[in-house]
Amino acid sequence: MLVIQTLENGIKVVLEEIGYVRSVSFGIWVKNGTRNERPEENGISHYIEHMMFKGTKHRSAREIAEEMDAVGGQINAYTTKEYTCYHTRVLDKHMVRAMDVMSDMLLYPAFSQEEVEKERNVIKEEIDMYDDAPEELVHDCLQDDIWRDSSLGMPILGTEDTIAHLTADTIRAYYERNYHTENIVISVAGHFRTADMMNLLNQYFGRWRAKYPYEPWETKAQYHISKIQIPKNVEQMHTCIAFPGLEREHPLKYAMAVFQTIFGGGMSSRLFQKIREEQGLTYSIYSYTTAFADTGLFSIYASMNHSQAEAVYRGIAAEIRAVREEDISRRMLEVTKEQMISSFMIGSESTLNRMTSAGAALLLRGEVQEIEEVMEQIEQVQKKDLAEVMDLIFSSGVFSYSAVGNLQGVDFTNTIEKFFS
Repeated sequence: MLVIQTLENGIKVVLEEIGYVRSVSFGIWVKNGTRNERPEENGISHYIEHMMFKGTKHRSAREIAEEMDAVGGQINAYTTKEYTCYHTRVLDKHMVRAMDVMSDMLLYPAFSQEEVEKERNVIKEEIDMYDDAPEELVHDCLQDDIWRDSSLGMPILGTEDTIAHLTADTIRAYYERNYHTENIVISVAGHFRTADMMNLLNQYFGRWRAKYPYEPWETKAQYHISKIQIPKNVEQMHTCIAFPGLEREHPLKYAMAVFQTIFGGGMSSRLFQKIREEQGLTYSIYSYTTAFADTGLFSIYASMNHSQAEAVYRGIAAEIRAVREEDISRRMLEVTKEQMISSFMIGSESTLNRMTSAGAALLLRGEVQEIEEVMEQIEQVQKKDLAEVMDLIFSSGVFSYSAVGNLQGVDFTNTIEKFFS
């Protein structure tokens, strides 16, 4: 059972006791990401994530790594457009050690100029790595351009120009403005007693006070039609087609998830079966959704030999028409819902997944649904809901595309416009 409580300093906590496991997954969720950055600060949220592992007032970077390795603990972090998450998983008997390390990282980061300079080169390498991976770049470049007039359209890693100007002082100042008791959530799932865990959390986190008032910086995001072509000296062509989607808390979000699974969510989906299995045109093809507080996308990805591009675009467009004109059978709907519920239940057997689901929900939505509630929402999706979702995605005729890789001989203007306009 999920329990939501509040620490002495106002930090919200979501706890889930799971008595039949021996591990504990622990996460610190900060509602700070690219959306909170000004253009000249782009990449600073991700930079801070890196710097949290580079030493504190009490530990060096080596000591952080050695302490967690000594107890067989897993520790990691990641930054997104809307939040940053620091998480660990350890045996229950090592939870105090892990919490001591994690609280030290969050509350007492060193931010030394020497380490900032070292990490700048690491992040530059990370930027170059993404630029060298067309299967990653094709997604990011399209989303960044679609939301180009807002902070949501800035790259999570920043650019070489923006991170070049970051110093220990600017990083600390940003941290002090944006890491706050009002925008932090702690999530814990695994083998513990709630009362004991709350005592520990108050001991390690509950006395912390933010230095300044919390003043979030966000910009509204608006969909802009985008057409991106980036030639790369590789064999394959990678492409994305993105339609306006649904914001995170849209009433039809569960219907969108069901439709996405039917259309391109797995090996039994329409896209995979028709374009890969029946026509043999591509090795990889799928659809996916992206949802933020105020906007979203429905996207289709495919990779192929450039000579197959027109046939793949034609096939995708044909499947969009077919799924709208044909009636999705009741059997297909029920099978898909069962598939989603089974996958959700299997995933929930992991303490890390349960901690992640609860932490993200409390941070972004302010509430957490029990597993049974999610299953019920999926079960309630009807065929009319799927029809409404398809109308929302496809009826406007608005779409964007990106293509990265070997683009030789592909007439994008005529091909894309011919099939999707």
